[in-house]
Amino acid sequence: MRINIIGGGPAGLYFALLMKKSDPAHVVTVYERNAPGSTFGWGVVFSDKTLSYLKETDEASYRSITDRFEMWDNVDVVHRDEKVTIRGNRFSGIARIELLHILQERCRELEVDLRFQTEVADTESLARECDLLVGADGINSTVRQAYSEFFEPDLSIRANKYIWYGTPQLFHGLTLTFHETQAGVFAAHSYKFNRTMSTFIVECDPQTWERAGFASMSEEATRDYLAGVFQRDLHGHELLSNNSKWINFVNVRNKHWSHRHLVLLGDALHTAHFSIGSGTKLALEDAIALHQCFQGGADVGAALAEFERVRKPIIEEYQAAAHESLVWFEHARDYMHLSPLPFAYKLMTRSKRIDYENLKRRDPEFIAAYEAAGS
Repeated sequence: MRINIIGGGPAGLYFALLMKKSDPAHVVTVYERNAPGSTFGWGVVFSDKTLSYLKETDEASYRSITDRFEMWDNVDVVHRDEKVTIRGNRFSGIARIELLHILQERCRELEVDLRFQTEVADTESLARECDLLVGADGINSTVRQAYSEFFEPDLSIRANKYIWYGTPQLFHGLTLTFHETQAGVFAAHSYKFNRTMSTFIVECDPQTWERAGFASMSEEATRDYLAGVFQRDLHGHELLSNNSKWINFVNVRNKHWSHRHLVLLGDALHTAHFSIGSGTKLALEDAIALHQCFQGGADVGAALAEFERVRKPIIEEYQAAAHESLVWFEHARDYMHLSPLPFAYKLMTRSKRIDYENLKRRDPEFIAAYEAAGS
């Protein structure tokens, strides 16, 4: 097959290398608008289950990825300057640019044609040149836009504002920090992704954002303001920007996942709120699932139909949990009156994927402390 992929993020690169590995006769080309060293954001998170999938599908890239991982099993909830730790939550973090470089190198080893700094202006022409066109071009997908009447996307812009920073302060575990200020409630999502750096995402509701005056604040002043809000947590370390801007989370869904020999992957196809840390995980698992649908000699139409059949229920389940989580964060101010232990319990059970019994299995000491506090 001749396969054209628009978008050189994790989904596009991983699908490219899997298809080329399974059949070197495939002609696989990836078109990416940015340079190979360009990326936005800082670290990304994987679960143990995702790692097992990566090991099964391509052990070479799996070894390179896990060699660079930072791992932890704790969620730390900071409320009223008190830290509550919940164990039994296994995650791994890696710098997004490191992940991309690993996948790029693996693609080169397999002789995937990587074309960086290449903007695809005419999607239909590119589609005519191939047997399969994959739109893995992110949340603002040009492929999805070009064929929107067929994919029928539903883009829901959520109320909260968030901004994605890095920091030299190391957070040894997934740390969720809440501070109530005169402007309102700020929440930070932070975790280390290598030995020297952590991701630090700050989120707040629109009322807090407006009262703080961010609309007229410079980029430097914004960082200084937020560093002040989280001064105790950053221990004097600065916040670092990588084209960091306030944005609203966009919930992406598509009624149809393919059209003719075109298919969407990753954020172009669906999004899940960052509070459950599943964006990169779902993108890679999309690539694995689509690759599996082409095994056994299935033609393109049958493979794309099977991909939607097997993968869509899984994505809908994740999006349902992510929706519950994002709604909780949109209303975090409603829980700030709680003391730290019941606050942490509410936070851990927010998506309804984790309940009392699950938490008790993960960390009986946390549940014992929660119950002893009279919760």
